[in-house]
Amino acid sequence: MLVSTLVLAAVGFALLVAALTTGSVVWAWGCIVVCVLGAVLLLVSALSMRSPEGDSMPPPGRHAKR
Repeated sequence: MLVSTLVLAAVGFALLVAALTTGSVVWAWGCIVVCVLGAVLLLVSALSMRSPEGDSMPPPGRHAKR
């Protein structure tokens, strides 16, 4: 999911460059749409990686002495 977010960011940047060079509002709106989709995808990815509140991991154990 993070790779697709990076791809969307690159596409958004390319659309931004195209909008600035051509002066077209259509490319700028395309950039906005792609960037919003990337932000939503990043948010979904971050929320899906969170562990449930009741499912906390125990603290790591001590290393064995030699």
